[in-house]
Amino acid sequence: MSISKKNTAVISVVGCDRVGIIAGVSTLLSENGINIKDISQTILEEIFTMIMIVDLKDIAIENSDIVEKLNKLSDDLGVSITIQHTGLFNAMHRIWEA
Repeated sequence: MSISKKNTAVISVVGCDRVGIIAGVSTLLSENGINIKDISQTILEEIFTMIMIVDLKDIAIENSDIVEKLNKLSDDLGVSITIQHTGLFNAMHRIWEA
């Protein structure tokens, strides 16, 4: 599978389930001009997992600043949040063909 959008990123969130995770992440993204294009969320036992495809074309801040804000939110919510540009995501998750 290859995600080919130039201005997109993959955000993943993993941690113990608690109230406010989706609200916290989506609010931060909205406040910074980042649109959620697709989202998958589930709870396995008490572990919350979410993967988002986001559109960065109208981002209101520098990429390094959004990483810093996501890191702070990660600490505040007690979850792990990562963001990867889809180009990097594709390179890291490429399936080698024979």
